[in-house]
Amino acid sequence: MAGLWFEEFEVGKTYSHPITRTVTEMDNTMFSCLTMNPQPLHIDRHFCEGTEWGQPLMNSLFTLGLMIGISVNDLTLGTTIANLGMTDVKFPAPLFQGDTVNVTTEVIDKRESKSRKNAGIVSLVHRAYKQDGTLVAQCTRQAFMRKKS
Repeated sequence: MAGLWFEEFEVGKTYSHPITRTVTEMDNTMFSCLTMNPQPLHIDRHFCEGTEWGQPLMNSLFTLGLMIGISVNDLTLGTTIANLGMTDVKFPAPLFQGDTVNVTTEVIDKRESKSRKNAGIVSLVHRAYKQDGTLVAQCTRQAFMRKKS
């Protein structure tokens, strides 16, 4: 599997993920509709022209999912058991249609599982930036990871 096993995570290491993604109007509209979110800040360009942003904001839950998704290939593909939680979720700057997202992940903690001998818990801080280097999203994630043995 492409993902890292519990033993391979090093506390203090930061990964710069090579996959980047330009977000689109279709991403925003489809995600908002699929999640039953009729917020005009995401799906109504005319409404948004009258806001401080002047254009639609990307749905923050799409941004969160994209940020974590970009990290999967490098870190957890096939080696994760489950996500245990996401905390300290922040969106310090807006993300707009047409922006390109890149992501880093920092390993901040890891410990053996108390309930399973074949697993451990890894704490990760994901950070998403747009093309000009502005931080647009951040979260701490606890991943339940398989051990190699």
